[in-house]
Amino acid sequence: MKPSIDPLFFSLGEVALIGAGPGDPELLTLKAVKYLRQADVVLVDDLVNPAILEHCHPQARIIHVGKRGGCHSTPQSFIEKIMVRAALSGLKVARLKGGDPLIFGRAGEEIEALHAQQIKVTVINGISAGLAGAAAFGVSLTHRHHSPGVIFVTGHLKDEGGQPNWRALAESGMTLVIYMGLARAARIEQSLLNAGMSGNTPVGLIKSATYQGEQLLRTHLSALCDTIQAEQLTSPAIILVGDIFQAAKQLHHFSAAA
Repeated sequence: MKPSIDPLFFSLGEVALIGAGPGDPELLTLKAVKYLRQADVVLVDDLVNPAILEHCHPQARIIHVGKRGGCHSTPQSFIEKIMVRAALSGLKVARLKGGDPLIFGRAGEEIEALHAQQIKVTVINGISAGLAGAAAFGVSLTHRHHSPGVIFVTGHLKDEGGQPNWRALAESGMTLVIYMGLARAARIEQSLLNAGMSGNTPVGLIKSATYQGEQLLRTHLSALCDTIQAEQLTSPAIILVGDIFQAAKQLHHFSAAA
């Protein structure tokens, strides 16, 4: 007969995938703060504002696992192993990501790995940088007269030879919110133009949304690369493409937030 396991001596931990938002600590949700105060282990991405870690429990183990598009990063498999091992040890784990875990945060892979070990996973949403960028510009990502919807797309693909279906995106008539696209701006610009999108289509660029030194730039599609080079814009940045800018009563063009 197999010996029974006393539940008093075995307790499976849990993991929460937490969105830290675009940067401003005040945009962190109350639910995220509550979980961070209770977590035993916190795995932190590069783009998370360090000020947010002030909400962690004083005894929590903080592990920095750099994850940034286009840069050298901690292997995803290693991150998943840490989470699984900690949770199987009965610990409460927080996986803290910039923006929202469900938008280009590789949450799908992590949820799958944790479920495979029968570990409880909770997702605590955060404000994505694309939403914060639109708010900084004072435009709505959807508009009854200018855009029936919004599409979130990445310019940084796992397969360097692959691309999104730019023609379908150009013909959609929807606002495009492009993440991790700065390094591939030339390809994005040319692909959308080749797909039939007008060169006069308004484009907004935002770097470090909600941070004190955020940058907002207005341009149009055919001048996207020229604007990035002229203003020496660097990552992390979001590219907004679409006629939503036509609806704004006041459009600002400046290189640094006041």
